[in-house]
Parts: sequence; structure tokens; C-alpha cells
Amino acid sequence: MLKQALADVRRRAVLDAARSAFFDLGMEKTSMREIAQRAGYTVGAIYSYFASKEEVYGALLSESLERLNAQVQAALDGRTGAVEHVRLAATAFFDFYRENPRDLDLGFYLFQGMNPRGLTPELNEKLNARLRDALQPIQDALQALGLPPKRALEEVTALFAHTVGLLVLSHTGRIRMFKQASQDLFDTYLRQLLGRASGRGGSAGEA
Repeated sequence: MLKQALADVRRRAVLDAARSAFFDLGMEKTSMREIAQRAGYTVGAIYSYFASKEEVYGALLSESLERLNAQVQAALDGRTGAVEHVRLAATAFFDFYRENPRDLDLGFYLFQGMNPRGLTPELNEKLNARLRDALQPIQDALQALGLPPKRALEEVTALFAHTVGLLVLSHTGRIRMFKQASQDLFDTYLRQLLGRASGRGGSAGEA
């Protein structure tokens, strides 16, 4: 047990070192040697935990998405009602990336040109699936409110795009040029979405 605890601590140190290196230098300029130096280990030592920097990056992103899903599920715990599920799940998603801007960068590859370089197609799809999992409660709740599956998916996609766009504007400071607040704009969009879904802002029964 002590040996496993020590291994977990060392693995955590490697991941923390890699996170700082990726954001300081970018994915392409970061080497396993750089990660090892920041972690205080030899290069050979970190290879016992990760086979490549791409594997380290995948572990970081996977961990981030697990925390995102946990936050969404915690917000829904014990709650009932489709309207409340939409509101709580969407807000938990927004809050996670608002409170953790580095996770936004990591999750959407913003520090490496919005391109998932270094990830295998299989790993990229697995990570995308976990991101979709965090949005699935919203889609399910919209369908419970009467939206057809296609329409519910369209609304979730639009909510996702709107949320990420607001957060990028907020984290980069660009939103100040509009003299707007990302939280206020998100709240307005969410109210409009719930209005559409409940038939107050458009027909929920459209195909």
C-alpha cells in the first residue's frame, strides 16, 4: 500500500510538471526531459509511468474531463424535474470551465492551436465521448420536456458553442470590448433555451 501511495505521488508530480510545461512551452516544444526536470526526476523514472508526452497529455485531459463529469453529476444529485436538470447541468458545465480556465485551454487544445495534435484517433474519440457525457443530461432533459432527439441535440450543440465562446471571450478579456459580462449572457441564453424547450419561445414539437 505504501509503495502504491508513493507511486501515486510521483505520478501526480509528473502530471503537474507536464501541465505547467505544456502551458509555458506548448505541446510541440515540451519534451519528456523538460517534464522530468520540472518534476525533479530523471527521464528514465517518468518513462515508468508514461510512455510519451502524448500519453501524459491524454492523462491530463482525461483527468480534467472526469472532474467535469463529477461536477455535473454532483449538481444533479437528488434533483428531479427536467427543467431543473437542464438548468443545473448547464450551469455546472459553465461554472467548471469558468472557475478552471486552464482546463478550458486543455479541453479545447487552445494552447496548441485548437488542434488535438499528438492524440491517437482512438484516444481523441474516447476523450470526446467523456465530454459528450457531461452534456448528455441536458440533452436527456430537453427530450423529457418534449423536444425531439434531433432538436434536443441541436439545442445542446448551440448551448455548448455559446458557452465555450463566452468563456473564451471572458478568459481572454475580449468580452470587455462589448461591455458585457459572460455570466449575465449565459444566464440569458439559458433562460431563452428553457423558454424554447417549454414551448414559450418556439414550438418544442418541431421535428
